[in-house]
Amino acid sequence: MDTFISLILIFVSAAIINNFVLHYFVGICPFLGVSRRVDTAFGMGCAVTFVISIASFLSWMFTFFILQPGAPLSSWMWLLFGGDPDVIVDLSILSYIIYIFVIASSVQFVEMYVRKFFPPLYKAFGVFLPLITTNCAILFACLEILKQVPGEAHWGLHHALVFSIGGGVGFTIAISLMAGLREELDMCDTPKSLRGPGIALIVGGILAMAFMGFTGVDKGIANSIEMSRTPVTLPQTFTEPKSEAVGLPHEPPLVKPTDESNESPPVETKDKQDSPQPPIQNEEEKADHVN
Repeated sequence: MDTFISLILIFVSAAIINNFVLHYFVGICPFLGVSRRVDTAFGMGCAVTFVISIASFLSWMFTFFILQPGAPLSSWMWLLFGGDPDVIVDLSILSYIIYIFVIASSVQFVEMYVRKFFPPLYKAFGVFLPLITTNCAILFACLEILKQVPGEAHWGLHHALVFSIGGGVGFTIAISLMAGLREELDMCDTPKSLRGPGIALIVGGILAMAFMGFTGVDKGIANSIEMSRTPVTLPQTFTEPKSEAVGLPHEPPLVKPTDESNESPPVETKDKQDSPQPPIQNEEEKADHVN
Protein backbone atom coordinates (compact mmCIF):
# COMPACT_ATOMS: atom_id res chain seq x y z
CA MET A 1 0.00 0.00 0.00
CA ASP A 2 2.85 2.40 0.75
CA THR A 3 4.35 1.75 -2.68
CA PHE A 4 1.04 2.51 -4.38
CA ILE A 5 0.70 5.76 -2.44
CA SER A 6 4.24 6.80 -3.36
CA LEU A 7 3.54 6.09 -7.04
CA ILE A 8 0.41 8.26 -6.94
CA LEU A 9 2.32 11.12 -5.34
CA ILE A 10 5.17 10.83 -7.86
CA PHE A 11 2.74 10.93 -10.79
CA VAL A 12 0.72 13.89 -9.46
CA SER A 13 3.89 15.80 -8.62
CA ALA A 14 5.48 15.24 -12.05
CA ALA A 15 2.31 15.96 -14.04
CA ILE A 16 0.78 18.95 -12.25
CA ILE A 17 2.62 20.29 -9.21
CA ASN A 18 6.21 20.21 -10.52
CA ASN A 19 5.39 20.41 -14.20
CA PHE A 20 8.47 20.05 -16.36
CA VAL A 21 7.60 23.04 -18.57
CA LEU A 22 5.83 25.38 -16.17
CA HIS A 23 7.85 24.67 -13.02
CA TYR A 24 11.36 23.67 -14.16
CA PHE A 25 11.12 25.51 -17.54
CA VAL A 26 12.57 22.64 -19.57
CA GLY A 27 11.28 21.71 -23.02
CA ILE A 28 10.53 25.32 -23.96
CA CYS A 29 11.54 24.86 -27.64
CA PRO A 30 8.69 22.51 -28.66
CA PHE A 31 6.41 24.25 -26.15
CA LEU A 32 6.64 27.46 -28.16
CA GLY A 33 7.30 26.02 -31.63
CA VAL A 34 4.57 23.36 -31.92
CA SER A 35 1.81 25.08 -29.94
CA ARG A 36 0.01 26.83 -32.77
CA ARG A 37 -2.70 24.16 -33.23
CA VAL A 38 -4.23 21.86 -30.66
CA ASP A 39 -4.07 18.67 -32.72
CA THR A 40 -0.39 19.16 -33.57
CA ALA A 41 0.43 20.04 -29.96
CA PHE A 42 -1.37 16.97 -28.66
CA GLY A 43 0.50 14.75 -31.12
CA MET A 44 3.82 16.27 -30.02
CA GLY A 45 2.89 15.66 -26.38
CA CYS A 46 2.12 12.00 -27.09
CA ALA A 47 5.41 11.60 -28.99
CA VAL A 48 7.38 13.19 -26.13
CA THR A 49 5.59 10.94 -23.61
CA PHE A 50 6.49 7.85 -25.61
CA VAL A 51 10.12 8.90 -26.06
CA ILE A 52 10.55 9.90 -22.42
CA SER A 53 9.11 6.57 -21.26
CA ILE A 54 11.51 4.53 -23.38
CA ALA A 55 14.46 6.75 -22.46
CA SER A 56 13.64 6.52 -18.75
CA PHE A 57 13.39 2.76 -18.91
CA LEU A 58 16.77 2.43 -20.62
CA SER A 59 18.39 5.09 -18.43
CA TRP A 60 17.23 3.31 -15.25
CA MET A 61 18.71 0.05 -16.54
CA PHE A 62 22.04 1.70 -17.33
CA THR A 63 22.03 3.64 -14.05
CA PHE A 64 21.20 0.68 -11.83
CA PHE A 65 23.53 -1.87 -13.43
CA ILE A 66 26.41 0.29 -14.72
CA LEU A 67 26.53 3.96 -13.74
CA GLN A 68 25.68 4.26 -10.04
CA PRO A 69 28.42 3.85 -7.41
CA GLY A 70 28.89 0.18 -6.67
CA ALA A 71 26.75 -0.98 -9.61
CA PRO A 72 26.74 -4.78 -9.96
CA LEU A 73 27.82 -5.01 -13.61
CA SER A 74 30.59 -2.41 -13.40
CA SER A 75 31.87 -3.90 -10.12
CA TRP A 76 31.90 -7.38 -11.65
CA MET A 77 33.84 -6.14 -14.66
CA TRP A 78 36.29 -4.36 -12.32
CA LEU A 79 36.93 -7.56 -10.37
CA LEU A 80 37.15 -9.60 -13.58
CA PHE A 81 40.09 -7.51 -14.78
CA GLY A 82 41.89 -7.80 -11.45
CA GLY A 83 40.80 -4.60 -9.74
CA ASP A 84 40.96 -3.91 -6.02
CA PRO A 85 37.79 -5.29 -4.34
CA ASP A 86 37.80 -2.47 -1.78
CA VAL A 87 37.42 0.18 -4.48
CA ILE A 88 33.86 1.37 -5.24
CA VAL A 89 33.43 1.76 -8.99
CA ASP A 90 31.56 4.95 -9.95
CA LEU A 91 30.81 5.56 -13.65
CA SER A 92 28.23 8.31 -13.16
CA ILE A 93 30.55 10.70 -15.03
CA LEU A 94 29.49 8.92 -18.23
CA SER A 95 25.78 9.56 -17.61
CA TYR A 96 25.43 12.49 -20.03
CA ILE A 97 27.02 10.62 -22.92
CA ILE A 98 24.99 7.47 -22.37
CA TYR A 99 21.73 9.34 -21.89
CA ILE A 100 22.17 11.34 -25.09
CA PHE A 101 22.75 8.15 -27.07
CA VAL A 102 19.69 6.54 -25.45
CA ILE A 103 17.48 9.54 -26.22
CA ALA A 104 18.74 9.82 -29.82
CA SER A 105 18.06 6.16 -30.53
CA SER A 106 14.59 6.42 -29.02
CA VAL A 107 13.77 9.48 -31.13
CA GLN A 108 14.91 7.73 -34.28
CA PHE A 109 12.65 4.81 -33.49
CA VAL A 110 9.67 7.16 -32.95
CA GLU A 111 10.45 9.10 -36.13
CA MET A 112 10.47 5.95 -38.25
CA TYR A 113 7.22 4.78 -36.65
CA VAL A 114 5.40 8.10 -37.20
CA ARG A 115 6.69 8.42 -40.79
CA LYS A 116 5.43 4.92 -41.59
CA PHE A 117 1.99 4.98 -39.99
CA PHE A 118 1.10 8.70 -39.59
CA PRO A 119 2.47 10.67 -42.58
CA PRO A 120 0.30 13.80 -42.05
CA LEU A 121 1.43 14.04 -38.44
CA TYR A 122 5.04 13.59 -39.52
CA LYS A 123 4.69 16.49 -41.97
CA ALA A 124 3.04 18.63 -39.29
CA PHE A 125 5.90 18.05 -36.88
CA GLY A 126 8.48 19.05 -39.45
CA VAL A 127 11.89 19.74 -37.95
CA PHE A 128 10.64 19.61 -34.37
CA LEU A 129 10.39 15.81 -34.32
CA PRO A 130 14.15 15.27 -34.73
CA LEU A 131 14.67 18.08 -32.23
CA ILE A 132 13.17 15.85 -29.52
CA THR A 133 16.69 14.47 -29.32
CA THR A 134 17.82 17.76 -27.82
CA ASN A 135 14.66 18.23 -25.75
CA CYS A 136 16.00 19.05 -22.32
CA ALA A 137 12.81 17.72 -20.66
CA ILE A 138 13.81 14.15 -21.59
CA LEU A 139 17.37 14.65 -20.44
CA PHE A 140 16.07 16.23 -17.23
CA ALA A 141 13.98 13.12 -16.50
CA CYS A 142 16.98 10.85 -17.05
CA LEU A 143 19.18 12.96 -14.75
CA GLU A 144 16.47 13.01 -12.08
CA ILE A 145 16.34 9.22 -12.19
CA LEU A 146 20.13 9.16 -11.87
CA LYS A 147 19.82 11.27 -8.71
CA GLN A 148 17.05 9.18 -7.12
CA VAL A 149 18.25 5.63 -7.84
CA PRO A 150 21.31 5.65 -5.51
CA GLY A 151 19.82 8.26 -3.17
CA GLU A 152 17.63 7.94 -0.12
CA ALA A 153 14.50 7.26 -2.19
CA HIS A 154 16.04 4.19 -3.91
CA TRP A 155 13.76 4.41 -6.91
CA GLY A 156 12.93 1.16 -8.61
CA LEU A 157 11.96 0.66 -12.22
CA HIS A 158 8.28 1.26 -11.44
CA HIS A 159 9.09 4.61 -9.80
CA ALA A 160 11.13 5.70 -12.83
CA LEU A 161 8.39 4.71 -15.30
CA VAL A 162 5.65 6.47 -13.31
CA PHE A 163 7.82 9.59 -13.04
CA SER A 164 8.53 9.65 -16.78
CA ILE A 165 4.91 9.01 -17.77
CA GLY A 166 3.74 11.71 -15.35
CA GLY A 167 6.27 14.14 -16.83
CA GLY A 168 5.08 13.32 -20.35
CA VAL A 169 1.44 13.78 -19.35
CA GLY A 170 2.31 17.12 -17.75
CA PHE A 171 4.12 18.20 -20.93
CA THR A 172 1.06 17.22 -23.00
CA ILE A 173 -1.26 19.19 -20.70
CA ALA A 174 0.94 22.27 -20.83
CA ILE A 175 1.45 22.32 -24.61
CA SER A 176 -2.23 21.58 -25.29
CA LEU A 177 -3.36 24.43 -23.04
CA MET A 178 -0.86 26.73 -24.72
CA ALA A 179 -2.09 25.72 -28.18
CA GLY A 180 -5.72 26.37 -27.24
CA LEU A 181 -4.88 29.82 -25.90
CA ARG A 182 -2.81 30.72 -28.96
CA GLU A 183 -5.66 29.73 -31.27
CA GLU A 184 -7.89 32.14 -29.39
CA LEU A 185 -5.21 34.83 -29.50
CA ASP A 186 -5.08 34.61 -33.29
CA MET A 187 -8.66 35.93 -33.36
CA CYS A 188 -7.91 38.78 -30.95
CA ASP A 189 -6.60 42.25 -31.68
CA THR A 190 -3.07 41.73 -30.35
CA PRO A 191 -0.68 44.67 -30.51
CA LYS A 192 1.77 44.39 -33.36
CA SER A 193 4.79 44.49 -31.07
CA LEU A 194 3.53 41.47 -29.08
CA ARG A 195 2.48 39.22 -31.94
CA GLY A 196 4.22 35.87 -32.19
CA PRO A 197 6.72 34.86 -29.49
CA GLY A 198 6.07 37.95 -27.36
CA ILE A 199 2.46 37.19 -26.47
CA ALA A 200 3.30 33.48 -26.30
CA LEU A 201 5.89 34.09 -23.60
CA ILE A 202 3.48 36.29 -21.64
CA VAL A 203 0.77 33.61 -21.78
CA GLY A 204 3.32 30.98 -20.77
CA GLY A 205 4.29 33.04 -17.73
CA ILE A 206 0.63 33.41 -16.72
CA LEU A 207 0.18 29.64 -17.06
CA ALA A 208 3.23 29.06 -14.88
CA MET A 209 1.81 31.34 -12.17
CA ALA A 210 -1.54 29.56 -12.41
CA PHE A 211 0.10 26.17 -11.90
CA MET A 212 1.76 27.50 -8.76
CA GLY A 213 -1.66 27.18 -7.13
CA PHE A 214 -1.20 23.40 -7.05
CA THR A 215 1.68 23.70 -4.60
CA GLY A 216 1.10 21.49 -1.58
CA VAL A 217 -1.51 19.24 -3.19
CA ASP A 218 0.77 16.20 -2.83
CA LYS A 219 1.10 16.80 0.92
CA GLY A 220 -2.65 17.16 1.22
CA ILE A 221 -3.20 13.87 -0.62
CA ALA A 222 -0.64 12.12 1.61
CA ASN A 223 -2.25 13.50 4.78
CA SER A 224 -5.75 12.50 3.68
CA ILE A 225 -4.58 8.96 2.87
CA GLU A 226 -2.87 8.67 6.25
CA MET A 227 -5.99 9.90 8.04
CA SER A 228 -8.16 7.40 6.17
CA ARG A 229 -5.83 4.56 7.16
CA THR A 230 -5.74 5.39 10.89
CA PRO A 231 -8.79 4.08 12.85
CA VAL A 232 -10.94 6.70 14.54
CA THR A 233 -11.69 5.97 18.22
CA LEU A 234 -14.85 7.58 19.53
CA PRO A 235 -15.00 8.65 23.21
CA GLN A 236 -17.09 6.34 25.42
CA THR A 237 -19.98 8.04 27.27
CA PHE A 238 -21.29 6.67 30.62
CA THR A 239 -25.06 6.44 31.02
CA GLU A 240 -26.75 5.65 34.33
CA PRO A 241 -28.92 2.52 34.34
CA LYS A 242 -32.63 3.11 34.52
CA SER A 243 -34.74 1.48 37.22
CA GLU A 244 -37.18 0.11 34.65
CA ALA A 245 -34.46 -2.10 33.18
CA VAL A 246 -34.84 -5.85 33.43
CA GLY A 247 -33.36 -7.31 36.61
CA LEU A 248 -33.29 -4.04 38.55
CA PRO A 249 -35.80 -3.59 41.41
CA HIS A 250 -38.20 -0.70 41.28
CA GLU A 251 -37.32 1.85 43.90
CA PRO A 252 -40.24 3.35 45.83
CA PRO A 253 -40.66 7.09 45.66
CA LEU A 254 -39.04 9.03 48.40
CA VAL A 255 -41.43 10.71 50.92
CA LYS A 256 -40.29 13.78 52.76
CA PRO A 257 -40.67 13.31 56.51
CA THR A 258 -42.84 15.86 58.34
CA ASP A 259 -42.37 17.22 61.87
CA GLU A 260 -45.45 16.38 64.00
CA SER A 261 -44.52 18.82 66.75
CA ASN A 262 -45.11 21.77 64.48
CA GLU A 263 -48.62 20.72 63.58
CA SER A 264 -51.44 22.54 65.43
CA PRO A 265 -54.09 20.35 67.19
CA PRO A 266 -57.44 20.11 65.44
CA VAL A 267 -60.11 22.53 66.69
CA GLU A 268 -63.41 20.83 67.58
CA THR A 269 -66.49 22.98 66.95
CA LYS A 270 -69.83 21.91 68.43
CA ASP A 271 -73.24 23.44 68.24
CA LYS A 272 -74.44 25.37 71.24
CA GLN A 273 -77.67 23.34 71.45
CA ASP A 274 -75.69 20.11 71.86
CA SER A 275 -73.60 21.50 74.72
CA PRO A 276 -74.79 20.21 78.23
CA GLN A 277 -76.76 22.68 80.53
CA PRO A 278 -75.61 23.33 84.10
CA PRO A 279 -77.70 21.57 86.82
CA ILE A 280 -80.49 23.51 88.63
CA GLN A 281 -79.92 23.89 92.42
CA ASN A 282 -83.27 25.18 93.86
CA GLU A 283 -86.94 25.71 93.04
CA GLU A 284 -86.63 29.43 92.24
CA GLU A 285 -83.92 28.88 89.74
CA LYS A 286 -86.00 26.02 88.31
CA ALA A 287 -89.06 28.25 87.92
CA ASP A 288 -86.99 30.93 86.32
CA HIS A 289 -85.62 28.33 84.01
CA VAL A 290 -89.13 27.14 83.06
CA ASN A 291 -90.38 30.70 82.47
